[in-house]
Formats: sequence, C-alpha cells, structure tokens
Amino acid sequence: MLFNNTFILASSSKSRYKILKNNNLFFSKLKPRCNEDVFKKQLIKKNNTIKKICLELARLKSQSISKIKNNKLVVGSDTVISFNNKLLSKAKNAKDAEKKIRLLSGKTHFIYSAASVFYNSKEVWNTIQKSSIKIRRLSDSDISLYVEKAGADILTAVGCYQVEIMGPNIIENVKGDLFNIMGFPLFPFLSFLKEYKVRQ
Repeated sequence: MLFNNTFILASSSKSRYKILKNNNLFFSKLKPRCNEDVFKKQLIKKNNTIKKICLELARLKSQSISKIKNNKLVVGSDTVISFNNKLLSKAKNAKDAEKKIRLLSGKTHFIYSAASVFYNSKEVWNTIQKSSIKIRRLSDSDISLYVEKAGADILTAVGCYQVEIMGPNIIENVKGDLFNIMGFPLFPFLSFLKEYKVRQ
C-alpha cells in the first residue's frame, strides 16, 4: 500500500514535534484521545514486558486518532525508561527530581522509544528501539545545582534530563540512537516514509 499524502502526529510532546519539524516533514499534530495512564496500569498489572508496554502505548495513541481521521496516516509514539527492570515515572517536583537522579547516579538505565502508524484504524507499521544511558556518579550538591539550573523543563522528561539541552552535564555515556533517547525512533520512521512514498 502506498500513501501519497502527509501524516498526523498523535502526540502533545514538544520534543517529538521538534524532531519531526527539524527534518522538514509535512505533518499536523493532534493530542491523542485516550487515557494513557489507565492503560499503562492495566499493561503493568498483566505483567507485560517493558518493551511490549512501550509499543502498546504508541499503538493506543495512534489508533485513538485514526478512528476519527479516515484516509490519514496517524503516527503514535511512546518512550519509557527501565531501571532495574522497573518502569520509572516522571518527577512531580524538584525534590522528587533530585531523588530520582540520586537513584540513577552512577548507574545505567535503558530507554525504549516506539512508534506505531495506523491507517483507517489498522496498524500498517511499527518499530521500537532501545538505548542505554549511564548517569555520572553525582554528589548531593551536584544534583541540587543541576536541578536548580535545569529548571521545571526536566519534569517533562522521565529521566529528569533532556539529552539535547543540559542532560550531558549529568550523563557519563550514551549507547544507542540519540533521537530514540529524545523520544522518537526517527531513522526507522524516515525509512518507512521513503518505502511507502509518504510526502516528505
């Protein structure tokens, strides 16, 4: 099946929007019409793997918009962080961010980013990527200073860092795709667009 049209990004993420916009792609953006938190809790309760949870959340977002947008490609995406085989959640405030960074200090965690494309309520493509990040060994004063300088923006990131801005100040090394870490598996998605002749 070939799609000679633009696509819809089913996301309210500023990071994903910037990634796609910076590559001069033609698309529109809509907020997903689903309760992501409830669905995630159900997936966790059923003991799904972290990889499966990430992909299913991407599918949920994409399908929620595809149901109301006929004959349009819809792209949903999700990113999760795994530490000690458990999902991490976003920090609620600066104090919580410090606690989370302290937990990750000197250790490695994994980032999964998935993308799912729906067309007329049917999935036509998906992908998932995994990357790893090691946080530097940080003192309490290092952490407090970082959180103060980084500001409220880090509360939007599960790991309490933005790798494209101030994240390198606390990151020791990265293994994997930088775009995946930022929240979207860009390279596989660009290959999909070329293969299916979607307008770029």
